[in-house]
Amino acid sequence: MVLSDGPAGVRGALWDERSPSVNFPSPTAVAASWDPAMVERVGAGLGSEAVRKGVDVVLAPTINIQRTPYGGRHFEAFSEDPLLTSVLATRYVRGIQSFGVGATVKHYVANDSETDRFTVDVRVSDRALREVYLRAFEGPVVDGGSWLVMSAYNAINGRTASENDLLTAPLNDEWGFDGVVVSDWTAVRSIESARHPQDLAMPGPSGPWGDALVRAVEDGRIPREAVDRKVDRLLMLAARVGALRDVPRRPDVAPADARVVRETARAAAIGGSVLLQNDGLLPMTSPQSIALIGEGACVARTQGGGSATVIPEAVSAPLAAIGARWPDTRVSWSLGAVVQHGVADLAPEDFTTLDGLPGMTVRYLDASGSVTLEERRQTSRIVGFDPESPVVGAARVEMSFRWRPGTDQPVARLGIVGLADYAVSADGMEVAAGALRTGPDDDPAAAVLHPPATVVEVPTPSEETDVTVTFRPVAGAMPDALSLGVGVPPTTRDADELIAEAADAAADAEVAVVVVSTSAEVESEGFDRRSLALPGRQDDLVRAVAAANPRTVVVVNAGAPVILPWRHGVPAILVSWFPGQEFGDALTDILSGAAEPGGRLPVTWPGTEETVPVRETRPTDGVLDYAEGVHVGSRAWLRTGAAPAYPFGHGLGYTTWTLDAASAPATVSEGADATVAIRLTNRGSRTGKTVAQVYLERVSPSEIDRPVRWLAGFAPATAAAGETVTVEVPVAARAFEHWDDGWRTEPGAYALRVGFSVADLPVTLDIAVDAAAPVAVGADGSSISGSWRGTR
Repeated sequence: MVLSDGPAGVRGALWDERSPSVNFPSPTAVAASWDPAMVERVGAGLGSEAVRKGVDVVLAPTINIQRTPYGGRHFEAFSEDPLLTSVLATRYVRGIQSFGVGATVKHYVANDSETDRFTVDVRVSDRALREVYLRAFEGPVVDGGSWLVMSAYNAINGRTASENDLLTAPLNDEWGFDGVVVSDWTAVRSIESARHPQDLAMPGPSGPWGDALVRAVEDGRIPREAVDRKVDRLLMLAARVGALRDVPRRPDVAPADARVVRETARAAAIGGSVLLQNDGLLPMTSPQSIALIGEGACVARTQGGGSATVIPEAVSAPLAAIGARWPDTRVSWSLGAVVQHGVADLAPEDFTTLDGLPGMTVRYLDASGSVTLEERRQTSRIVGFDPESPVVGAARVEMSFRWRPGTDQPVARLGIVGLADYAVSADGMEVAAGALRTGPDDDPAAAVLHPPATVVEVPTPSEETDVTVTFRPVAGAMPDALSLGVGVPPTTRDADELIAEAADAAADAEVAVVVVSTSAEVESEGFDRRSLALPGRQDDLVRAVAAANPRTVVVVNAGAPVILPWRHGVPAILVSWFPGQEFGDALTDILSGAAEPGGRLPVTWPGTEETVPVRETRPTDGVLDYAEGVHVGSRAWLRTGAAPAYPFGHGLGYTTWTLDAASAPATVSEGADATVAIRLTNRGSRTGKTVAQVYLERVSPSEIDRPVRWLAGFAPATAAAGETVTVEVPVAARAFEHWDDGWRTEPGAYALRVGFSVADLPVTLDIAVDAAAPVAVGADGSSISGSWRGTR
């Protein structure tokens, strides 16, 4: 069975340009649609891609909670809210598995930040675990029927995830999980984990199990039945994905047409884009001139960094897409500010092989100096993530290419990337040599995800220079993982000069569109963010452009919230998140009005860093204390009383909605579900989308430390101009419950708050929960007297 990383695409057996993958929007962007049908459509797109690439299991979705915006892998998760995450992840899993491909909900559990992720011990109360962190997993396991769950690196309350009792309860005993628990790579640490429902230790076959597990069974330390159970689970998975002889994939579905899959990626990018504010500037129909500004407008940031990265066949960048959408409009582009930090890959047009073919020649040599493989690659970075990869097994790697650095200077700057000793020759003469090493505090996966880099000067006596870079790899902390490459460092041009050029271009245009971005050094697996500010001088850039042209649109190309200190000085702000390979075309659909931005914030967007209520990602003495308990996300903001820049659930469209009426039962019995019927009218002049949101508040005095309010249900709605629609929002019994050694309902008065965000709730409905009769059930099913205290 082939397992492959997601969730922004399916990588497949090769992690390079020869096996491209459709790059879907990152999960936060998909979740921002608040549209279960759209999320299932994206999941089906991933399932289709998996079948096309011969993949049996997609290692996605990531459904850890966005506990704090400082989490480095924030973009890879759905939301700060457990209900929104659970509902959407359930549909995502169904979409993947509709193609007979296994989905893997990860990382179980409380793996919500990156600092010391391999060793951190997360201390979290049982109530917070059940109501927040496990709640996100319960839906996709119980209702979605996920075939796999991935155990995390971290420990939870003193026990590492791969040998934690949480694998038994609630996962297997209460939720009835019948699939495979696969470890995160190297997350199995000891033979002890074999006692638990930890079924597959990756990457294998060596590690703490291997032959040691055989000996442990033979001498009685591990019960044979525990291993039998693991084999049964793995055989069940093999049957489900069609990996057993004469057993077809369940269901056996052919991959979708490539055009249909790309259309899904584009629709998801549009559906998740969030219009934070707009004074009428958008949509724009036929502008005479557009000043497009920003590094991200030319080099699109489509996805976050780390193991979720895929290589698409082509990327639609805003610059090309805007030119194509408005061919008669004068479009200019200015860099404006440097976002890049570190070495970017060489552009394909900047290098060829020494005999003029596209790409470069890569040779792999063994310890004796013999060439084991020679290949032409059309990329400037080589990645290996398994022991059979030629780059992982090589003693020496040589990259030879003819370089066109695009400078008239006597020297050009070339970036060297990799955990290796290196030497650089130009036109047959060695010009640089050195050693690149990771630091003691680097993430163990740094050798492949964030390898060390340096910059060397290469003489360029003419427009083209023949370059050979020789690498001698050294062993890293994570075995069988290596990345080597060459590229270009950031420009050294004066920052004030770049901003002035952009402001001049904006002043000369009818409309200015500024794309502000983060970088792979800001948002990625392997480390947490230290600041929520945009990197570089981008804030100064926006201020200068807005001063030069009051008709300025800012597009925020970031996977997680960033601080926007200039937000009151621009008329329109659109959050694209990491929108996948169709970024440019999706953006022009929105800017032109061909489509409406359909997103609502799945995470609270702060105005200042000082007001962020949950900030800590760094353990103290190896322990990270979730002291905030259940007060995560919008609940934490409500608890502190601080006002964010944009609240959870916020988002605008190109039309106006009114909430005309809402109704719900006045009373529900303990343990019963409720339904809220909401009547909405589109008061605008075009078809539009909104999301009806229902929150719960406790009205009667409570003995429980409750949030001020919490999300209880939601439903997207679409209507034509002038049309009135009614949506029904289910409010499950669980919304009224809290965890206290079992799910309990506190009877009394509650309020259902109905509206368009956690802070925009114009309708309040009273609802009371009646106490159930204190009946318990005996072992034979008969009623017995006394209070029932079990788990429902």
